Amino acid sequence: MLLLKTIDANPSFVARESGPLPERLISGNPAFRTWAQDVARGETIHTAVWEATPGETRSIKGGTFEFCHILSGSVELTPEGGEPVVYKAGDSFVMKPGFVGVWKTIEHGRLGPVRSIM
Repeated sequence: MLLLKTIDANPSFVARESGPLPERLISGNPAFRTWAQDVARGETIHTAVWEATPGETRSIKGGTFEFCHILSGSVELTPEGGEPVVYKAGDSFVMKPGFVGVWKTIEHGRLGPVRSIM
């Protein structure tokens, strides 16, 4: 088993395309693309590059931590009951278990690695 994994920010393989769950869509028509690159510890840690077009969705983390690094574009996260925070290319953040709020993709963005730890 390799203990070092390089994440390709511009993968050449085909992405999985998706969109928000209808009950989480707030505005716009965001489209998502995911390039899964690593799964570890019995599928409890997922690492990927993720891309989104503009739109607003409700973000609910449940029992996971999610680390994100913005490669391009910009997003605004507004925790429930909190103030909005804007992240742009070069910024990183972690959404902790229990996070609930609004994820607004302002400018077509690419994040990587996105890592969810359950």
